[in-house]
Amino acid sequence: MDCPKCRSEMDGVEVHGVTIKRCHQCKGLWFDRAKHEYLRKVKDSRSIDDGDPAVGRTYNAKDQILCPDCSAPMIRMVVPDQHHIWYESCSKCFSVFFDAGEFKDYVRKDLVDIIQDLFTPER
Repeated sequence: MDCPKCRSEMDGVEVHGVTIKRCHQCKGLWFDRAKHEYLRKVKDSRSIDDGDPAVGRTYNAKDQILCPDCSAPMIRMVVPDQHHIWYESCSKCFSVFFDAGEFKDYVRKDLVDIIQDLFTPER
């Protein structure tokens, strides 16, 4: 599978018995269906997001992408309780893509997130 953002190859990475895909170049993460929701609750799952958040913010600007599994358009989504996190979700198979640094932030909810949400512009 190729990364929907930078088109580099993605490899399987396993954490707590769940396999997701991670891009070689941009370090974005691909989750089938609701795997991201399950892993959000699993201790130490944020270790799979080892990419540079600054690189992730660069790729986050690219939002017109197609699903690498089914070629359907992906939709920009916002995490309801963390408005500063934007990720992409497939409109057909419901898989999701987090840019580098986004999943680590998604797993952690703390005072920094509350402050970031205060300064995040409306979408």
